[in-house]
Amino acid sequence: MRFIIHIRRLSLVGLLFIGWSCKDFVDINADPNNPVTPTLELLLPATQVSMAGSLRDVNQGTSILMQQLYSSNTSRNFQDGTDYQQSWNALYTQVLNDIEIVIREGTRLQRWDYVAIAKLEKAYIYSLMVDLWGDIPYTDATKGNGVSDPAFESGSAIYDKLFLLIDDGLADAAKGNFAIQPTTADIIYKGDKAAWIRMGNTLKLKLFNQIRLVQPDKAKAGISALLSANAPLITTNAQDFSFRFGTTETPANRHPWHRTEYQAGKSYYLSQGFIERLFNTDDPRIRYYFYRQTSNYTVGFTPTGNGYFGRYTGDASASPNDNALKATVGVYPAGGLYDNSPINNVPATNVFITNTGATSAPKVVTNSDGTGAGVFPFITNAMVKFMLAEAALTLGTTGDPKQLFQDGITAHLNSVNTISTTSGNSAPPMAAATISAFVANRAAQYDAADAAGKLSAVMTQKYIALYGNGIEAYTDYRRTGLPVLPAPIAPLNTFPLRLSYSITELATNATISDKADQLQAAQQTTPVFWDK
Repeated sequence: MRFIIHIRRLSLVGLLFIGWSCKDFVDINADPNNPVTPTLELLLPATQVSMAGSLRDVNQGTSILMQQLYSSNTSRNFQDGTDYQQSWNALYTQVLNDIEIVIREGTRLQRWDYVAIAKLEKAYIYSLMVDLWGDIPYTDATKGNGVSDPAFESGSAIYDKLFLLIDDGLADAAKGNFAIQPTTADIIYKGDKAAWIRMGNTLKLKLFNQIRLVQPDKAKAGISALLSANAPLITTNAQDFSFRFGTTETPANRHPWHRTEYQAGKSYYLSQGFIERLFNTDDPRIRYYFYRQTSNYTVGFTPTGNGYFGRYTGDASASPNDNALKATVGVYPAGGLYDNSPINNVPATNVFITNTGATSAPKVVTNSDGTGAGVFPFITNAMVKFMLAEAALTLGTTGDPKQLFQDGITAHLNSVNTISTTSGNSAPPMAAATISAFVANRAAQYDAADAAGKLSAVMTQKYIALYGNGIEAYTDYRRTGLPVLPAPIAPLNTFPLRLSYSITELATNATISDKADQLQAAQQTTPVFWDK
């Protein structure tokens, strides 16, 4: 990491490099560019803004791999050392370095509220990095600029340390003095101690569930201990661990999908396969997830007839001048537009996707359409319900998996409603009766399935609910092989089991530079330790 050490000094200014900002936490009486000592109430929100920003590229890439978005190379399983370099660099030089400063200075000042939050953020970020890259720098990386060539450690060893780090963070939260002021210094939970304790316990639940294939006894014991002790978990949508974006273009704090797609030139197609999954299963989220700019496309590579224009995964056809034609992201999770136009060829048997009340017409979107006030759902109530359903089905932990399955779907549909109705886009919410009927419909399908089919139902509904968080969908798919995804049309490689390393890291880190080519090649085919 020698090549990027100097970037560390620009950590707060570096938020502009990510392209997002937060207008709520700046103290006009302080000069953040020349602080005498680190200012915790400035650094903590900086870690949260840059955490969301630093995960942008890996979230987009994994959303493509998971066939929710499309790009020509990534959807063909091609990756190189520049694809995720920005995420890698920003996580280490901005987010994690600032977190270490918060931990150090908070400990010195005995501000255990800041220390607790920083430790829990640190555990979350490092767990994602293991999930994405496998072996990464950890112990040496926490020493900051003092180590220019940090050693890589195994993902399994890092996970063991993260369980201890979460416990440390929870212990710090219990020490008292949890009084963050202003509360806007904590963008995510506004200084709510109970919320951070729930987040820490839920992160442990998530990590235990993820190791169930390779360490089933530890996974079951850990989940059972949380449940038997009634450890507070995320149990309502209001408690979600997520990042909510703003509505302004200057400073730019809109959802990144809105920023790239609601303009003349667009970066992505939507995955036609994902669109068809929702259309063919009569899923009402289709109007919230996707927005059609036209219903009368004529191109030959997406001949579905329903009016949606995306690209199938792995399609190697050249892209025509179609930015004003292709479907784009909708009101969830990106804060775009709700699609209230008639959908072509809707089956008469449909209950949830109908054209009743669909009176609008498609339009070519611009940056004045929608608000961008979307969400990055890190760990949500819906995810928790699906995790517990998976654990109950596979490990025999307590809880009714069918009820948890239903609760997960309900929670997510209500999340879609919340974002849709609070993003300033006047999107109509799904009626309570619609939600109840849809959940009952999926529950009937669950009842009709065998044991393997029940797990598939859980993971498929979780996958659909993870639209907007490709990282978690990518992790789940590698762990479980679910849901079943169609093979890319013209793949260039096998499905990548890990993301590519930053090419500059490989070239400049003396601990690995002599074997950089072998390490990078192995990323494509080497499972993360929890993948059996």
